[in-house]
Amino acid sequence: MKDLEHHVMQLVRAHRENSFATQAVREDGLRLAARQIAAQFRDLRDPQHLKPKHITHVIAQWQAEKLSVGTIKNRVSHLRWLAEKIGKQNIIPRDNAMLGIERRVYVTNQSKALVVASEVLAGAKSEFVRASLRLQAAFGLRRAESIKIQPGWADQGASLRLKGSWCKGGKPREVPIRTEEQRAALDYAKRIAGGASLIPQERMYVTQLSAWQREVSALGLSKTHGLRHAYAQARYLELTGWASPAAGGLTSKQLDSQQRDRDQLARLQISRELGHEREQITAVYLGR
Repeated sequence: MKDLEHHVMQLVRAHRENSFATQAVREDGLRLAARQIAAQFRDLRDPQHLKPKHITHVIAQWQAEKLSVGTIKNRVSHLRWLAEKIGKQNIIPRDNAMLGIERRVYVTNQSKALVVASEVLAGAKSEFVRASLRLQAAFGLRRAESIKIQPGWADQGASLRLKGSWCKGGKPREVPIRTEEQRAALDYAKRIAGGASLIPQERMYVTQLSAWQREVSALGLSKTHGLRHAYAQARYLELTGWASPAAGGLTSKQLDSQQRDRDQLARLQISRELGHEREQITAVYLGR
């Protein structure tokens, strides 16, 4: 008789939704959840028999493991997806607070910016990885965007155009090309890609992502999301004339009325350039 993990994986593979990266993360998350639930409830084999007690058990286990609030919320979102597919949405409350999951704290006014010397980026063995990292730093791209991008198509002269299929949530956008660093990074990426993407011809996205992760780790860069933070903070300084709170600048309470207007416009612009729709999310990058 097949176990719970097997049946959950059958469901996952029967419903190929969202990007390949999202599918991969969802599959890993649900595989782990199925194993942890089955370890406690050995007679449970069919996902249709999942109950609230199974959900609360695995969430309590994640909390006991001291996982971050963000990680737990992401895993719960996968469980909600599964509950929807089996027609049992009511086994998981819509409000995370009812599951004992705290609110995620976004605003710390502590900088998470990552500024990497060009010599470090040049140390990447693969020219494709090197080109992706340079684009991340120059344009504040997400990791997936910097790998999937077709630099030749994206180059619009005065802006970098991003297809929805490269971006989180399928939202296309444009990022202005303002500096010599950006132009140099884009021209280099175009030369490496040769009219295609920054995924070598013989590879798929998933395999290139694995290669990217290995190289980035070898460079001593555990994560590169800080490059987006650095982009946002540099852009804020450019648009307002003063440093963001996360970079040691004035907080929102210290701004006068004219400065607040300028701050708001800058945050909206940066939010769009980073691929977000909400001004509030800029507090993650800039502080408040």
